[in-house]
Amino acid sequence: MKIAVFGSGSVGGYFGGRLALAGQDVIFIARGAHLTAITESGLRVDSIGGDFVVHPAQATDTPKSIGYVNLIILATKAWQLDSALKEMQPLIGEGTMILPLLNGIEHMDKLLAAFGRDHVLGGLCRISAVIAAPGHIRHVGVQPFIAFGELDRSKSARVESLREIFVALDGITVDVPADINVAMWEKFVFISATSGVGAFTGQTIGGFRSNPETREMLINAMNETATIGRARGVPLADSLVSDTMQRIDKLQPDVTASMQKDMMEGRPSELNEQTGAVIRMGRAVGVPTPTHEIIYARLLPLENKARGL
Repeated sequence: MKIAVFGSGSVGGYFGGRLALAGQDVIFIARGAHLTAITESGLRVDSIGGDFVVHPAQATDTPKSIGYVNLIILATKAWQLDSALKEMQPLIGEGTMILPLLNGIEHMDKLLAAFGRDHVLGGLCRISAVIAAPGHIRHVGVQPFIAFGELDRSKSARVESLREIFVALDGITVDVPADINVAMWEKFVFISATSGVGAFTGQTIGGFRSNPETREMLINAMNETATIGRARGVPLADSLVSDTMQRIDKLQPDVTASMQKDMMEGRPSELNEQTGAVIRMGRAVGVPTPTHEIIYARLLPLENKARGL
């Protein structure tokens, strides 16, 4: 299968690297020093599940040079989506699938408006990884997990073909949920809360889950997002927040969300696409979001500084 990894950072680098190592025809779309390192020395992945190097590795900063592909793994930052939509166009042929692994939920509307259900699948992943250096990904925590499916909940040959490819990869748990929309919202409930509270407190997940006050903030943030999802017609389980807290309590204590890492290091982050998105959607359906509003107000000056505003 010819696969373009659009956004070859920590998420795209890890999953794309596993696919390339297994013999799939993978082209990494990267830029700058990251592109140079991948082209010259290959893609190095240090992982808690076993280190590996993809060398030689195919990489380019010019998507139109690739031609049509069977699959686009879209793993950019959510705030980079608008530019990605334009650059992806030359990659899309009649049967091209787009598998989004972005944080957030609003990106699905933009993808569907641009490319339609004939191309867009629902998707999500879980992993804690960072770019350690150009051409070098470090997987530091969380068992790698990927899920995908048709947005209309139908079973399809193309989803089954993807499942077979990913199941064959070492160290990755694969799921095709009965309803990928529910699964994406479940992740959004988790990631918007842990990202926001983590950045707000400046603590790792082990720190803010153990403090009674910040633990309550985390639970309140998840409840707000889950209530919005239900108001939008997503059948989220009543036990979602308590179930998610049980999973959070089992995570390695040093895990830090990518939005928090970006903010701590003075880079633009997904504050608008996570915390901001919860607030926007809450207002649209009449659900109060006081916890997210407090988080947003505290973090917005840092975000504006990182963007030079």
